[in-house]
Amino acid sequence: MMAISRADTSTLGRWWWTIDRWTMAALLVLVGFGYVMVLAASPAVAERIGASSRNMFFLRQVVYLAMATGLMISVSMLSIRQVRLLAWLGLAGAIAMVAATLVIGVEIKGARRWLSVPGLGSLQPSEFLKPCFAVVTAWLIAEGKVNRRHGATALAIVLFFGIAALMKGQPDIGMLLVIAAVFFAQFFVAGLNVLVVGTIGAIGVAGAALAYTLFPHVQSRVHRFLDPASGDNYQVSVALEAFGHGGLLGRGPGEGRVKNVLPDAHADFVFAVAGEEFGLVVCLLILAIFAFVVVRGLIRLMAETDLFIVLASAGLLTQFGLQAFVNMASTLHLIPTKGMTLPFVSYGGSSVLAIALGMGMLLALTRRRLSRAEDDR
Repeated sequence: MMAISRADTSTLGRWWWTIDRWTMAALLVLVGFGYVMVLAASPAVAERIGASSRNMFFLRQVVYLAMATGLMISVSMLSIRQVRLLAWLGLAGAIAMVAATLVIGVEIKGARRWLSVPGLGSLQPSEFLKPCFAVVTAWLIAEGKVNRRHGATALAIVLFFGIAALMKGQPDIGMLLVIAAVFFAQFFVAGLNVLVVGTIGAIGVAGAALAYTLFPHVQSRVHRFLDPASGDNYQVSVALEAFGHGGLLGRGPGEGRVKNVLPDAHADFVFAVAGEEFGLVVCLLILAIFAFVVVRGLIRLMAETDLFIVLASAGLLTQFGLQAFVNMASTLHLIPTKGMTLPFVSYGGSSVLAIALGMGMLLALTRRRLSRAEDDR
């Protein structure tokens, strides 16, 4: 790729010289960490559950990450118009599949969030809601700013509450909170007045209180966070011990013990495996890469004049950064536990593909464009 000339006007040439290569490189480094961590954590998990092969999860994740990399690069080559169309189609399909989970979904631990797909295992459609929702609502809010008579902003609000109802039905309160955070961030960036900000904030607090009241598992997690002695905090306690054992430089690759006892060592608690085997230095490096992607993206938006691009990119960055924060903070017992993957690093097909879709959209939207015609609007 480095041999591509600046004079190359092919699709590949234009893509290479207009893409944010630093952000793309950071994301590819996270993919590399994903390969390392699933190789470190998954064999012990597969052996513990009696899988046919110790490398079952690793081989699957190799395929998932390869697909995710291809998807991210392919989507990053799209025009703004194509990104918007993809988001609308993706959102419609994701909403239909999320609705289907309420009827034919696979029930796991009292929640119906997955669809069984022959040959692929389970699929979590709500993962694909997040990036598509961010782009669609960004377009609706931007259109509403241009022409208030269209009712586009009202449609965005209706869309959010419709999705919130589906999330409550599964239930998936954590996913709903992420989507709500994206929606609020976009309205904030769009320039809400103080009264609207206060109203949305009050609705958010009321929603959190309602979730605490209606869902016993939410109550349990909050109680265990505030008072560790009030319930089973086995996974968090073991994860914290793993960080202590890892120290500054870790025990070394393959030498960790936490993966032998934690049920979700390859998924929700993969950060603990990284802490034990590679130490504080590598954990801080992973944190720095996530921070770099978010901060660099926000800085680049400061020079952007297109409101749609600003809102869509802000929503995608909020989703990416918040998901990483929730995973790492839960593992470190800084917030109540929530089953959420670490982007590109944790095991999971639906999650890694959905994150790749969102980051591909971000890279496409933030490409440098020399003329209006390049937007292909």
